[in-house]
Amino acid sequence: MKSPLENTVLFHIGPVPITEVVVVTWAIMAVLIVGGAFLAGRLAVRPSTSQSILEMIVETVDSQIRDTMKVEPEPYRAFVGTLFVFVLVANWSSLVPGVEPPTAHLETDAALALLVFVAVIAYGIRAGGVGGYLRTFATPTPLMIPLNFIESVTRTFSLLVRLFGNVMSGVFVIGIVLSLAGLLVPIPFMALDLLTGAVQAYIFSVLAMVFIAGAVGEAEESNKERKAK
Repeated sequence: MKSPLENTVLFHIGPVPITEVVVVTWAIMAVLIVGGAFLAGRLAVRPSTSQSILEMIVETVDSQIRDTMKVEPEPYRAFVGTLFVFVLVANWSSLVPGVEPPTAHLETDAALALLVFVAVIAYGIRAGGVGGYLRTFATPTPLMIPLNFIESVTRTFSLLVRLFGNVMSGVFVIGIVLSLAGLLVPIPFMALDLLTGAVQAYIFSVLAMVFIAGAVGEAEESNKERKAK
C-alpha cells in the first residue's frame, strides 16, 4: 500500500509538479463552486430536494455557530460552512473508486489547519484591532507571551494531526480488508468510514469555531480593559 507521505506526480506545469492530491483537491473545489452556484441560481419559494438539503446544511451550521460561539452566525457562516463542507466531501471522496481522499495526506491537512490559524488571527484583529489582539498574548502577564504563542501554534498542529490520523487510518483499514477479503466484505467498513468522515468534518469545524471564538472574546475583553483604565 502506498505511503500517505508519497504523492503520485501526474504532470508538470513548467518546473512545478502537479500531484494526484492537488488534482483531486481542485476537482472537489470545482464541484463545490459549480454546484453552489447552480443551486444558488435555482432558489425558489417552494424548495426542491437539493435546495432543502442546502438549507438544512446552512441552518445546521448557523445553529452550531450560535451554540458554540454564542454569537450570530453571519460573520462566520461562510468560512465555517465552507470548511465543514470541503472536509466532509474530501473525506467521502474515498468512496470513489481509485480516488484517495486529500485529507489522508499531510499537505492538505496542513493547509486546512493553516487556514484556521489565519482565520483566528483575522477574526481576532477584526474584533479588537491589531493592538487588542496582540495584547491577548500578554494575558494574564507579559511573561506568558511565549507560552501563549506556542499554544496558538500547537493547537493548530493538533488539528492537522487529528484529521490526518483519523482519515488516513480509515483508508488503510479499507485498503487492507479489500486486498485480503475481496469486494463485498469491506462494505461495512466503508459505511463506518462515511460516519467517521462526517464526524471528523464536524469536529474540525467545531474546533475551528472554538479557537475563533476564543480569539474574538479575548480581543474584545482586552479592548474593554484598555478603555476602562
